[in-house]
Amino acid sequence: MKWFRKKDEQPIKPSIKEHQAEKLGQLGSQLASLRQEKGLNLDELVGLTRIPRRLLQAIEEGNLNDLPEPIYIQGLIRQFAEALGVRGAEFASHFPIGSQSVGVKSHWKAQAVPQLRPIHLYLLYIGLIFCSVNGLSQLLNNATLQANNRQIQPNTAAQSKGQETASNTLLSKKEHQSVQIGVTLKTSSWISVVTDGKTAFEGVLPQGSSRTWNATDQMTVKTDNAGGVLMSVNQQEAKEMGEIGKSKEIKIAAKPNS
Repeated sequence: MKWFRKKDEQPIKPSIKEHQAEKLGQLGSQLASLRQEKGLNLDELVGLTRIPRRLLQAIEEGNLNDLPEPIYIQGLIRQFAEALGVRGAEFASHFPIGSQSVGVKSHWKAQAVPQLRPIHLYLLYIGLIFCSVNGLSQLLNNATLQANNRQIQPNTAAQSKGQETASNTLLSKKEHQSVQIGVTLKTSSWISVVTDGKTAFEGVLPQGSSRTWNATDQMTVKTDNAGGVLMSVNQQEAKEMGEIGKSKEIKIAAKPNS
């Protein structure tokens, strides 16, 4: 029994979490050194990668707890490396993204592992990263649109008598106070929208997309690329939130209608 215990215990390596943290620390340190050699700061990297500054800083510092799931971390590392002139896919492949390497044992270890080692597996990982990021963004957008529709429908049913075009003005009628924000993306950018103290949306919107949000008290809009976002308040002329590649936060309070 002692012989079997020793044999079983030897393959147990540090956990996948520890391995990921170690690799992230190594890769983040290399990226930080390369960025400094090129004379770039993190704010400039935000404009090049469209990645929020807090995520870039977490990668450089090897802070795994401040980053999303491993598969998304690998995608962020790839974008970071490519912005610095490095082969992103090859560089990011050194970061482990799954628990297969430590969780697969006995029968599968003898058969499945040798078959999952070809080079094209890494290309499949990269494709999964793109699909996952795009899918997550679409799910978040759809969930936000459905939530907005549920909020607007009760007001529309109560005030829509004889007014087919009232959908954009219902929340600004007489006894109510409201504010409406519309955004149009010139370039793909990260956006956060908080309406009346609740997060209505947070994620990356693709180039050319348009979104509208309403609040009865106050609305806060943040972006990591102010020059790539056109924002209009209460259907007024849309204007850029700020400079390209710069972070911006705008708070707008609703005013009572006369």
